[in-house]
Parts: sequence; structure tokens; C-alpha cells
Amino acid sequence: MLFLLAGVLGFLTIAGLGFALTSGGDGSAKAAKRAQLIAGDRQTATARAKATANTPDVRRKQIIKTLKEQDRRQKKASLTIAARLRAAGLGDNTRLFWILSGVIGLAAGALLLVLRQMPLIALGAAFGAGFGLPRWVVGIMAKARTKKFTEAFSDAIDIIVRGIKSGLPVHDCLKMISTECPEPLAGEFRILTENVAMGMSMDQALERMFERMPTSELRFFTIVLSIQAKTGGNLAEALGNLSTVLRARKLMAEKVKALSAEAVASAFIIGSLPPAVATLISVTAPAYMAPLFTDPRGHMMLIGAAIWMSIGIFVMRKMINFKF
Repeated sequence: MLFLLAGVLGFLTIAGLGFALTSGGDGSAKAAKRAQLIAGDRQTATARAKATANTPDVRRKQIIKTLKEQDRRQKKASLTIAARLRAAGLGDNTRLFWILSGVIGLAAGALLLVLRQMPLIALGAAFGAGFGLPRWVVGIMAKARTKKFTEAFSDAIDIIVRGIKSGLPVHDCLKMISTECPEPLAGEFRILTENVAMGMSMDQALERMFERMPTSELRFFTIVLSIQAKTGGNLAEALGNLSTVLRARKLMAEKVKALSAEAVASAFIIGSLPPAVATLISVTAPAYMAPLFTDPRGHMMLIGAAIWMSIGIFVMRKMINFKF
């Protein structure tokens, strides 16, 4: 009986060990299968995410986000003195600009002191002439130059389209613009072709050109050339569509300008009427206006009037200023 019991226990022990070893192999296989299923699920999820990212709506949102970021960087960059000087065609020597601004401000303040004006008035005039006048002049020059560039840019794109359709390479078409178009368009494209000829890539040369002339039209042109260089396609057709869009933008801008001409004239009249009346009264009746310039209460009234007029002019400018 004892030998029988020992044999049964030995059989059970051997069977248990064998079962444990074989079941462990099955568990490893099941674990491997489970890992494969998890990896397959992850690959499926990744494929679904990629497919979702390639939908037209997602691509449209990404493009809109990129354009907004570029517009934000453009606005931030265009506010600097160096950007305004480049847009005006005066280079980027900001040190010389600030030296000339300081000289103009000192000259204006010294002139008023020689004319025996109050030191406070001379200080204000020196600040306005040194800090505001040069920036205003540079802004006007940059705006006029940018306007000339934008007006001729559609014709330049048409030249590129006709050149590509006739079999010319893009670089030769850009050279044609630098010789046949008016300034400042010809000068900017001349610098562009020179940079490309010196070994700079087209994207880098266009970015340099955009820094000198930060316009939306040039940004659209840069995007079209960059996309065509990466994905291929019919460049003549893409630039032809861009030319049509730019001409439509120009037509819309002229239409808005015509519709807002009455508001602009009203804002100009309302803004210039108080200073004009004050100047006329000062010329015809100096004694009547003298307390405004001699009495401290008159000074406070002038400061308050200047502040309120500035606020009104700023609000009217925002109401009639339309950007495209």
C-alpha cells in the first residue's frame, strides 16, 4: 500500500511539472499573440490618424494656421525701423537714421528757444521733430514704394506665365522682369536673380526679397513657387490663377476706396477743422487766443483738446482703414 501511494504521488508530481511546463509555453505563445494584436491595433490607429490628417479639412486648417502665423510674423517685422527703411529703399542703416533723427530734434528745439518760446514747448517740438517726423517721412516713402510694387506685380506674373508657356526657364523669366518692368519691381527682381546666380536657393532669395518688400502679393507668389518646387505641377497655370486673384484683389481695393471716399473726406474735414479755426482766430484776434498760450489753465485746456482730438482721429482712422 505504501509503495502504491508513493507511485501515485510521484506520478502526480511528474504530471504537475509537465503540465506547468507545457502551460507556460502556451502562455508565452498567447502573450506573443496578444502583443501582436496590440501592435496591430497601434498600427491601425496610426494609419487612421494619418488618413485623418490627410483629409482636405485638416489640410485647409493647417494652411490657414500657417498663413496666420506668417501674417503675425510679417506684422511684427514690418513695425521695426529696419523693415521700414528696407521697404522705402533706404537700406537698413538704423544707426544713421537715429543720428539724423537726433539732429533734426535738436535743431527744432534750438530754433524754438532762439525764438524765445517756452522750454516746455521747445522740448515737445524737439521730441515730435526728432522721433515722429523722420518715422512719418520713412513711412510715407515705404508706402508709396510698396504701392508702386504692388500695382506692377500682376503684370510681372503675366510675363512669367508667358515665358514659361513659350519654353523659357523660370530664371530667365525673372531676368526679363528685371529689365522690362518699372522700378521698384525691376530692382527687386534684379537683386533676386543676382542672389540665385550666386548660389542662393530660390526659397532663400524669395525670403530675402520679402524682407525688403513685405507685401501679401509677394507672399502668395513665394508660396506658389515653393509648393510647385516640392510637389511639381503646372507652374504656368498656378501663376495664371494667382495673377487673376491679385487683379481681383486690386479691383476690390479700388471699389472699397471709392465707397469709403466720403467717410475719408468727412474724417479729414472733422480732424482739421478745430486746428484750422484756432489758427484763424489767432491770426485775426491774437488777444482773444492769448490766454490759451499764457495762462496755465489754457495749457491744460490745450493738452486736453490734443488728447481728445488724437483719440477721435485714431477712431476715425480705424473706421475707414481697410486692409486686404
